Amino acid sequence: MWGLGCLIWEAFNGPLGQKGKLKSIDQIPKQLMTVYRELTGTNSEGRPNPADVIARCRSNGGFFKNDLVDALLFLEEIQMKEKGEKGRFFSCLAGQLDSFPEGVGRYKILPQLLAAFEFGEAGSAVLPPLLQLGTQLPDAEYQRRVVPCVVKLFASNDRATRLRLLQQLDRFVNHLQPSTVNDAIFPQVARGFLDTNPAVREQTIKSVVHLAPKLDYNNLNVEVLRYFAKLQSSDEQGGIRTNTTVCLGKIAQHLHPQIRQKVLIGAFIRGTRDPFPPARSASLSALAITQQYYLLQEVANRILPALCPLTTDADKSVRDHAFRTIRGFLSKLERVSEDPGLRESMEADVNTATPSLSNAAATWAGWAVTTMTAKFYRSQSDTPKSSNPYGAPRILLNKPASLEQASSSQSSASTTATTSSATSMTSLEPDHDHDSQHTAHTNSDGDWDWDADNWGDMEQQPTSITTTSTSNPSTCATVSKSNDHWSSLEEEPEEEGAEGVQDRTKASETGWDDQEFQELDEFHTIELAGGSEPSNKLEEAK
Repeated sequence: MWGLGCLIWEAFNGPLGQKGKLKSIDQIPKQLMTVYRELTGTNSEGRPNPADVIARCRSNGGFFKNDLVDALLFLEEIQMKEKGEKGRFFSCLAGQLDSFPEGVGRYKILPQLLAAFEFGEAGSAVLPPLLQLGTQLPDAEYQRRVVPCVVKLFASNDRATRLRLLQQLDRFVNHLQPSTVNDAIFPQVARGFLDTNPAVREQTIKSVVHLAPKLDYNNLNVEVLRYFAKLQSSDEQGGIRTNTTVCLGKIAQHLHPQIRQKVLIGAFIRGTRDPFPPARSASLSALAITQQYYLLQEVANRILPALCPLTTDADKSVRDHAFRTIRGFLSKLERVSEDPGLRESMEADVNTATPSLSNAAATWAGWAVTTMTAKFYRSQSDTPKSSNPYGAPRILLNKPASLEQASSSQSSASTTATTSSATSMTSLEPDHDHDSQHTAHTNSDGDWDWDADNWGDMEQQPTSITTTSTSNPSTCATVSKSNDHWSSLEEEPEEEGAEGVQDRTKASETGWDDQEFQELDEFHTIELAGGSEPSNKLEEAK
């Protein structure tokens, strides 16, 4: 036991050169002082045994009574612990790891966590500390030790496990290989799109933002859009419909250009007729944030005619948002009208899978996903909210025929955006003063800043989610029925002239009440009248 006393002295003072130095006790903690003196005393019979030393130091206030020793002892005895005890331990462990020495966490605690997950009943509770310690590992070791645990958890049928994984996805998605994401993880994640629990559906939608850069053509452009079309059109939760629109706008840069042209406008314009005001506002935001992907002809013939009814929306925030969005599109058209040479630069990103860095930085800054449980909308009116009367048919999206012969390398290259995720997902604080200035100068500001608006906060709480607001009938009037569904991806892109818009208004659809919408005849009449004026003057001249 005298040797144990010498070990304590060397632990705090360094190597012991002479026996007389044992009397120098300035560096020894006060909690060990009594035990140390007994161990190094001249009376060998009065020295305590090891078990007594440990028991005294493990008592309340003892030197060994701390989080590190408690955690190590619990992990050694974890197989004998109850399931409830394990859950409480792992929930507390994640907050304690930062205070532990790095070597202890990586070489002592991490192996115990992996063993507890593989052979025990730790389940998803082990995930937070496991991912936190995984950041200390090299990438190769992370792939070998942590990724298999993550893949195994994704295959779990436990709803709490899947929800916890989706919430922690941003912490480990960068360590996942694209092949692992497409083959092992995405098929399990996709189950959450149709889950009966709204929280699981919401987290599944938001997870696509992190997974999109790693998804292959079929999973992203076919499977994800098929689920998004169903959720946006028929989900009973207004917040989930809103989040679907928001996330579709966020992944637009990763979609194939041909798919993007066919889907985005129809999806976002359909969202402008949602009875839930935040869903209409999110659709306006999505149109503005993806403005670089639309041909100017589409802006004039499809987008602006659909946005004008929102200027008389029952909700003031939607009306204000509509005016700002319309001014933004009109500003682009006006600049091209003054200088037709700008058309090529403004449409540069329409047919490219990778947006220009300047456009990406400007359009993505400040846009945060609005959570279903977030208070992204505060209404001052007590107008009762009605259920969504719209029901769109389930549309299966297939790869365009023109892309069937494309090589896999070309598809992979075209669907992967090089824009930094840090740039694209930057979130800015709401600038209410800036918004007020924009509102006060709406009549004179022709160059509206697309990023000046507040896109919402993921952590805010909603006033109501399960109910939806009564929509203003004017928001549905004069909107072309060509936008009531997401366009079929089997069709070839067609010219966006006035005749094309008129043809689309005659298309037959299911799930919509024809009496609620009016055709765009009056818009076409104005355009045709303006276009025929020169010929009439020519006839008069003749």
